Amino acid sequence: PVNGHRLEVDARNGTDILGAADQEQEELEEAALSPLAQGAEDGDDEERSAYSTVTRQTAPTEGYSDLYLDTIDRSVLDFDFEKLCSVSLTNINVYACLVCGKYYQGRGPRSHAYFHALEIGHHVYVNMQTKKVYVLPEGYEVKSKSLEDIKFVVDPKLPKEEVLLLDKVAKDAFDLSGKKYRPGFVGMNNIKENDYFNVIIQALAHIPPLRNFFMLEDLSASSELTTRFSVLVRKIWNTRAFKTHVSPHELIQQVSRQSNKRFDLLHQSDPVDFLSWLLNNMHLALGGSKTKPGTSIIHHIFQGKLKTESQRITAKADAGDRLRFEEAAEVIVETMRYLMLTLDLPPAPLFQDELDKNIIPQVPLTSILSKYDGVKAQEHLNMRKRYRLLHPLPPYLLFHIKRFSKNKFVSERNPTIVTFPVRSLDMAPYVEPNPSVHPPGEPIWYDLVANVTHEAVRTRDDSVEGEAERKVWRVQIKDRARDEWLQVQDLFVERVATETLFTKESYLMVWEKRREGKGKGRAKN
Repeated sequence: PVNGHRLEVDARNGTDILGAADQEQEELEEAALSPLAQGAEDGDDEERSAYSTVTRQTAPTEGYSDLYLDTIDRSVLDFDFEKLCSVSLTNINVYACLVCGKYYQGRGPRSHAYFHALEIGHHVYVNMQTKKVYVLPEGYEVKSKSLEDIKFVVDPKLPKEEVLLLDKVAKDAFDLSGKKYRPGFVGMNNIKENDYFNVIIQALAHIPPLRNFFMLEDLSASSELTTRFSVLVRKIWNTRAFKTHVSPHELIQQVSRQSNKRFDLLHQSDPVDFLSWLLNNMHLALGGSKTKPGTSIIHHIFQGKLKTESQRITAKADAGDRLRFEEAAEVIVETMRYLMLTLDLPPAPLFQDELDKNIIPQVPLTSILSKYDGVKAQEHLNMRKRYRLLHPLPPYLLFHIKRFSKNKFVSERNPTIVTFPVRSLDMAPYVEPNPSVHPPGEPIWYDLVANVTHEAVRTRDDSVEGEAERKVWRVQIKDRARDEWLQVQDLFVERVATETLFTKESYLMVWEKRREGKGKGRAKN
């Protein structure tokens, strides 16, 4: 056989492998006639591959424990993207080069990381799973305190004491360039059309019990979806980040695969559709049951009960051949569970006069919540229905304000503004009284914690239809430690006045139930 080491060098240098092999064969035939070669025929050295003769170090040479560590470039390190080898595109046993930031598979003599170390001269690598740092091609592990910041950024895990203080103590942090940022209130990269994805993740990351669960629980043995969601939440609240924003690439790639590309980063989807899919799939991934309620943290936080009363409507012709609608005497009562409540907007006015052409219609949140007061009826096909919430209400309520409607011809948007109090929304009028759970006549206070808003931006369009509308999604989230509101749109984070929150087109609201004994009485709006 030809010399394996020389073939490997030729292959890496890009020379003609076949030509090199022919030349090698001629040299071997000539060398076979020499007495030295004939005397070595008894051994098996020439049959060994070059790989088998590579010596690997288990520890650095004495006095050289910090060798190559000065070549690490922290400014190029970005561990937010999916862990795939940049050569083979595999996700098994992936290492990150700490000099250029690229991902490579393995660290053995046949691995892509090994070849990268020999060709380019980049010698320091971190295992993305174990977070151990190695020097290649020598192969020994580096145990240096100076690498702890890199290991923390790969998978940031805050101690329980710090997690419990996130909403109580205002804390600023600084990135590598010295830029100040607020942990938990960082921008999220819009890679292509994933702004719908970003606003939902930001909203969920600011629901304390959900956030604390994914930051403190060990989910390494759980499904890939919950593991990646946990990592992203921890990166949003990272107090020692290298940069002031995060990228959701790793999570959205898993979502794209698991949803059969229903939600991906190339096409804009509906945030509420994505939230519904995400909550249901994380519920199942955390061991939740499809039939039994309250079997996961998702159900404990969001799930509530709803009573529906239905009456069938029949059409009959009277003596004058006129059509008359009658309600059936039988009332069908059903109890169902929900994770999200849909609120219907009143129809937007079709015609406006000269003075009202710039006026945007408004409606109070309490008005559209009357759908659940058990008195107001709604008609669905041939059924008339009434809805009433049941005790106990969940710790967090999700309100979906239905703005978009589709028919066979066109998709329409309702621009009506919903006005609401930021604090002290009383949900008692919409819940059926139950003295064993809640005293009758006592209010049930809820406070706003997140608000996803929509904005229609007109774009130039040279097609026959003329101008088109592009959807822009933003999320308003509360900084509890500073008692401030911030608005996040992709990478942009800015403070927003509390009094102006309702001036946007709210699409999804997250309300938190106030604990008994906390802030008794009506708080200021």
